[in-house]
Amino acid sequence: MIIGGLQKFSLIDYPGKTSAIIFTIGCNFRCSYCHNPELVIPEKYASKIPLAEIYSFLKIRQNKLDAVSITGGEPTLHPDLPKVIREIKEMGFLVKLDSNGSKPEMLKKLIDKKLIDYLAMDVKAPLENYSKFVGCSVLINKLKTSINLIMKSSIEYEFRTTIVKSLTSKDDLRKIAQTIKGAENYYLQRFIPTKVCDPSLMGEVSYSDEELRELSQELKIFVKNCNVR
Repeated sequence: MIIGGLQKFSLIDYPGKTSAIIFTIGCNFRCSYCHNPELVIPEKYASKIPLAEIYSFLKIRQNKLDAVSITGGEPTLHPDLPKVIREIKEMGFLVKLDSNGSKPEMLKKLIDKKLIDYLAMDVKAPLENYSKFVGCSVLINKLKTSINLIMKSSIEYEFRTTIVKSLTSKDDLRKIAQTIKGAENYYLQRFIPTKVCDPSLMGEVSYSDEELRELSQELKIFVKNCNVR
């Protein structure tokens, strides 16, 4: 697995747990608003961190951290992801995985082997607009398979959408919520322009706090829990 970043402590990435965050390099999407260009765009790739260094750090954090979150980029692109997660779990950590849902076969393997404890999938746009939104061709059936797989699993999970006001309309969010109808948790995430793949979005904004709160209440007709981050 190619790793480009390690955040040694987080109180917010794994709900209710303290965690470290591992950032993998490489992604099959090109979302303009992505805030990790150094993990997505090849010419901007971050320096690689050896797996041995990650394992050494985690060993000294045993019994001090609850969990490890694996994000990216897109972690499911890495064939050795199951092996790496198994090593981490054998150290006694819970594992959370962030994914764009494009590789349901990998998600199924991880779920079947009970290698992940919490799964977060980004649902970026209404399915009919996905390819345009993520900047590449997308097999929509794979996204649907991932959504169904996650919702039918016994693990904790969430779906989430990062909202750039000029790209994501309120109707788009309603369509997304209908796509994941019956889901346990759906989060509306504010877009914060710090570093992004498309610099032209640096001046963009999200909806106001009040608008997002109203939307979250409205979308609860489709999902069991909808909150704003």
